[in-house]
Amino acid sequence: MSSVQVKICGITNPQDAELAASAGADAIGMVFYPPSPRHVADLGVAREIAMAAGPFVSVLGLVVNSDRAFIEQLLDQVPLNMLQFHGDENESQCALYRVPFLKALRMKPGLDLEASFAQFGQARGILLDTYVKGVPGGTGESFNWNLVPHKPSKPLVLAGGLTPANVALAVQTARPTGVDVSGGVEREPGLKDPQKVREFIVNAKSGAVS
Repeated sequence: MSSVQVKICGITNPQDAELAASAGADAIGMVFYPPSPRHVADLGVAREIAMAAGPFVSVLGLVVNSDRAFIEQLLDQVPLNMLQFHGDENESQCALYRVPFLKALRMKPGLDLEASFAQFGQARGILLDTYVKGVPGGTGESFNWNLVPHKPSKPLVLAGGLTPANVALAVQTARPTGVDVSGGVEREPGLKDPQKVREFIVNAKSGAVS
């Protein structure tokens, strides 16, 4: 593996979007899920965040069992490049929209990954996150990276409990296409720490090379 793509998720303000872009992030994510401490409730602010990422950073919108009307409104008002589904959505529900999608799978014991990949053949990729009962993501906990298949049928994004200190090992172990971090680069929920963001990106990409 020569490179890994890095997504900084849970962005709540334009300044952090600019920070992620300047630090070399390939993508940023915004959370549109009210129970999350990183929820972006104002779509006007969400648009400002998306624009602040600049022309070469992909902008993803994370949703959890959202209704179609809200997602259409979101896409009308915010220039998103991709949707990221973290709920119980099936493939037909994910594929309704004008942008490609990632589907998050939580690493519940006994999960048949390849069977799950087959259920989401239209997904641009699959995001693997830690399973915590009743929590759709953002747990801050990692899972056993050795469970990640090294020759998957879909591009994989690794999430869950990643930090600047462990991301290089995570990349070396799981060999994902990309990594996704939120809480691991924050100074408090929803506010990113510039040094942690920069260290995370450097360490993720160095882990892919080594």
